[in-house]
Amino acid sequence: MAEDIVAGVLRQWQQVHPGLDTGPMALIGRLNRCSALLQQAADAPLRRAGLTRAEFDILGTLRRMDRELTPGRIARETFASGAAVTKRVRQLETRGLIVRRPDDRDRRVAHLSLTDEGRDVIDRLLPEQLGYEAALLDGIGAQRQHQLSDGLAELLVVLEGRLGSLMD
Repeated sequence: MAEDIVAGVLRQWQQVHPGLDTGPMALIGRLNRCSALLQQAADAPLRRAGLTRAEFDILGTLRRMDRELTPGRIARETFASGAAVTKRVRQLETRGLIVRRPDDRDRRVAHLSLTDEGRDVIDRLLPEQLGYEAALLDGIGAQRQHQLSDGLAELLVVLEGRLGSLMD
């Protein structure tokens, strides 16, 4: 197997500090590097459609939940700030992909839903995006992908438990 960039960094640290446990750096460094590479590559179909990943996530959230949502609920579902959601919602509304309906009792509250065009965009893009992502992972067998996903799910539960309260 070819050596990744993190292996070289770990080797350098071992030369400077022999015996240092670089295990956490190995895992977190590789996760960070994979994340950066995937963010660069995985959004190509979205860019071609004129969407950012964050906008796609908002459309996807509205589609998968299949009901009106407030911007605050979308922020929680997409792990974005309220201000970021507000900006993206404005852009998606301008493009005719979502519609905003004021609350009957509280005019400060908005309810968001997909337009027919928004539904068509997400329904067309999702299979294309998933196919593209599958192609990115093509060098890893299905069983190994499942194992990696399970391991990352385990890590995510641990991190959310430890860090979740710090990020609120």
